[in-house]
Parts: sequence; structure tokens; C-alpha cells
Amino acid sequence: MNWEGRKVLVTGGASFIGSHLVDVLVERAASVRIVDDLSSGRMEHTRVIDAVKEVLHYTGHKAKIELRPEMPTGLYNRVADNSLARRLLGWEPEAKFMDGLHRAIDWYFAAKDRREVKAILDRMLTER
Repeated sequence: MNWEGRKVLVTGGASFIGSHLVDVLVERAASVRIVDDLSSGRMEHTRVIDAVKEVLHYTGHKAKIELRPEMPTGLYNRVADNSLARRLLGWEPEAKFMDGLHRAIDWYFAAKDRREVKAILDRMLTER
């Protein structure tokens, strides 16, 4: 399938699978938009725009960020309430959001195999 110039919306584009999908779609010249709430389980506030800027800065990628103020934006940001997990399990996130983001980026670039994702992309997009 020719993806060049096609508009694609990827929900969960910051996830493991979503990020691989976005990578391949961009390689195939698709126009990609990502929707992701970047839930991390921490009680800290991180705006999506700040996370996007950090990804670009940390990876050294140059990309134009296009803001669309005329479109619905949803919540300013989301903060997961992990008080129940803390109370029942004694669990709390170990890393701050930006530290976790850096670790995820480092892992992604060390572990991804672009050829493998590219080989199965069409099937992944259409198979249920």
C-alpha cells in the first residue's frame, strides 16, 4: 500500500506498538497525527506539548510542532490517581516522568528493528 501523503491518526502513538507504527508510517511519507495521554502513574503534571518538546530535544530530531487551537484539546493534562495502589500494594512509580521518558527513548532506539516492523506493517494495520 502506498502511504505517501495519506493522513493517519495513531491513538496511543507513544506506546511500544504505536511508536513503531508511527516510525514506519513517517518513513513511508504518511502525514501522521498522534493522540496519547502519556499516562505514567505519577501524580506529577506533564503537559503533552512539554513531553513532545523533550522527545525532540532528547533525540536531536528537528520537527515543526503544529498547534491546532481551533480543534478540541480535551483536558489540560491528566494525572493518574495511584492512591489505591499505594494504599493496598505499597506501590509508587519509581521514576519521574521525564526520567522515564528518557529511559523509554533509550530502550526504543536500542531495541527496535525497523526492517521487521516495516515487513509486517500492512498486516498489522488491517488484521483484526
